[in-house]
Amino acid sequence: MTLILYQHPFASYCQKALIALHELGLPFESHLVEGDREELARLWPMAAIPVLRDDDAGLVLPESTTIIEYLDALAPGGPALVPPDAGAALQARLWDRFADQHLATPMQKIVGDRLRPAGREDPEGVAEARRRLDIAYAVLDARLAERPWAGGETFTLADCAAFPVLFYTRAIHRWDVGVHGNITRYHRDLLSRASVARVVEEARPYRHVFPLPWPADQDELEPSKERSE
Repeated sequence: MTLILYQHPFASYCQKALIALHELGLPFESHLVEGDREELARLWPMAAIPVLRDDDAGLVLPESTTIIEYLDALAPGGPALVPPDAGAALQARLWDRFADQHLATPMQKIVGDRLRPAGREDPEGVAEARRRLDIAYAVLDARLAERPWAGGETFTLADCAAFPVLFYTRAIHRWDVGVHGNITRYHRDLLSRASVARVVEEARPYRHVFPLPWPADQDELEPSKERSE
């Protein structure tokens, strides 16, 4: 089996696919995408990452959710990121969509606005994105009050989606830790997983490309940081 992931370690949707690959223990080659995307566009005209290439199957798949669904089927007998039970699978897919649409989209709006040319910023759009995040935090915190993971009782596709965006929103629009303690617990539990910790470390050398400042306590929930204090 020859899997090649076109990705960048600091891109949240790529991190989502990388967490899944590590969770499933699937071997793969990484193709770093920086700058010119001509080669990527030949595979997927939208030239968006991540893109998975399975040479043995003659298949090219874009979109992180689709990639994870495909990878999950390649690893029978391992940890199921899409649960076999239909009801549990529905919840995993629902909360995957929640993470992408209601957390990642407003997060990208806030970050992207910093990259706009001077005089073309969209402060009203950023304010709306922050408002949407606050609503999403309340919904997610309530969800996590009764279950350990976003999808339910086990780590799933939904958690692959949730971690990267929570990591970035913690830097740019942090949830209220006094009100949303369940999210803080969840974020800490995510960081304790080997797959997530690996993704964080592999992305660390690229933090300088982030257009907004990192809070001094951004990493304080990492298990290694907690043990050293």
